[in-house]
Amino acid sequence: MADRRTIAQLARCLGALALLGVGVDHLEQFYVDSYSAIPTIGTLFALDFASATVVALGLLAPIGRIARRWAKPARTLLAVIGISFAAGSLAALLVSENGGLFGFSEQGYREAIVISIVLEVAAITLLGLFLAIAEGEARERRRAPRRAGGARRAPRSTAS
Repeated sequence: MADRRTIAQLARCLGALALLGVGVDHLEQFYVDSYSAIPTIGTLFALDFASATVVALGLLAPIGRIARRWAKPARTLLAVIGISFAAGSLAALLVSENGGLFGFSEQGYREAIVISIVLEVAAITLLGLFLAIAEGEARERRRAPRRAGGARRAPRSTAS
């Protein structure tokens, strides 16, 4: 069975890809479904693609090689931003389905909308899993006793 670190890394990467998929889905609607002609909504769809791409690439980038000390906090921040982004996008869709958003009302659950919902939920779930595992590992490191010289060690077994 895969260890928690591998599962966390997989969840982070798949969550990033789901987030990127949300952005691509919005870009497709911007061009193919002519959302570019809708005031405010068109601009938001283009910004959605750009934002999702930046956050997803940040989550996929080898940050550990660039900013060793700051890699974990940076990944945590990017995951929180990704979750917020996907949740906000999902909330905006639900508002547009139930009354309108900036004068625009979405009608029905066509294929592009279903894809967006699935990807948003996947991004929220996977990035949430990544954060939960990362927090659990950090909590374990804080609890591990320190050896002389500052290194941590595993607790000793009391059985002889």
